[in-house]
Amino acid sequence: MPIQQSLITPTANPELERSLRERIDQRAAQYGGLGELEPLAVRLALIQDKAAPRFSDPVLALFAADHGIAIDGIGALWGRSTREQAQLALNQRLPVSVFARVQGLQLSVVDCGTAEVLDPHPRLLARKIAHGTRNSRVSAAMTLEHAHAGVRVGMEIADSLPGNVLACAGLGQGSDESAAAVLARLTGAPLRDFLISGPDMRQDVLDHLLNVLQAVQAKHPNADEPMEVLAAFGGYETAVMVGAMLVAASKRSLIVVDGLSACAALKIASMIAAPVTDYAVFCRSHGHRGLDEALALFHASALLEVGMTTADGTGAALAWPMIRCAAALLTELGDVAKPAAVN
Repeated sequence: MPIQQSLITPTANPELERSLRERIDQRAAQYGGLGELEPLAVRLALIQDKAAPRFSDPVLALFAADHGIAIDGIGALWGRSTREQAQLALNQRLPVSVFARVQGLQLSVVDCGTAEVLDPHPRLLARKIAHGTRNSRVSAAMTLEHAHAGVRVGMEIADSLPGNVLACAGLGQGSDESAAAVLARLTGAPLRDFLISGPDMRQDVLDHLLNVLQAVQAKHPNADEPMEVLAAFGGYETAVMVGAMLVAASKRSLIVVDGLSACAALKIASMIAAPVTDYAVFCRSHGHRGLDEALALFHASALLEVGMTTADGTGAALAWPMIRCAAALLTELGDVAKPAAVN
């Protein structure tokens, strides 16, 4: 299911944008300004190419996969395997699951390439490309054929969604490190910038990550095209998100991007079809400094900054009410009559 750039329309519409800004300015004069909600409302309307944007059947998808580089001592999130983390999400035992439910988001876990088998569940989409990637320090993480297969799976998933909102987050041991390698190679930015988690990060942990991932990059010096980089360094969750984002944008759906692996997927997707970034808004579930660097690539900031240290996807669930409120500025809020002049 090939997708061409021509299928993804840029959201630029100067006439509509001018009309939207005039409406919002008029309402700000009547009610007071609403800060960042105002430009967000304009973006949402431009995404749908409608003066009154409306959302239906929003999905928060956690794309799960294991990574061969984990064998080199990259620790599991909170001591849990990818399978354990995915099962907790499915069984409503993580904050992201609870927040998604109370906010009306349909939570799905997509098994893109976990090493272990996940228990059947109504919210599990079993789309395993393979049982985890290979160790990219030794060989390419996946074959080019597997990378393309992952993109096709993502396209099929997004094509089957009934709604017009797709929130994307990665889940998996080694996911952030794999994404860091992808982003560093595609942008030419220092690998270290995407790895530093914060001021409390132990130097020995950073040194170990740098040693492993520098060896990974040295193993694949000629990988430079987006799909080649994905195959050399990436994860199956990234490949599937690439396809999902491309099709979501082609349907003029809103894409909510949460986390480093989702940023890596968006970067690859944007190098295939540049307008895909027009459809993206960004969230964050933790204060990882590497995510600051990733967001800077898109000249973006997260919708909310609330100091979390949770799994990716939590920030998207918390930002969803803000997105709905921004849209409501154009769909639910009516004008009021000007006050009568006082003689």
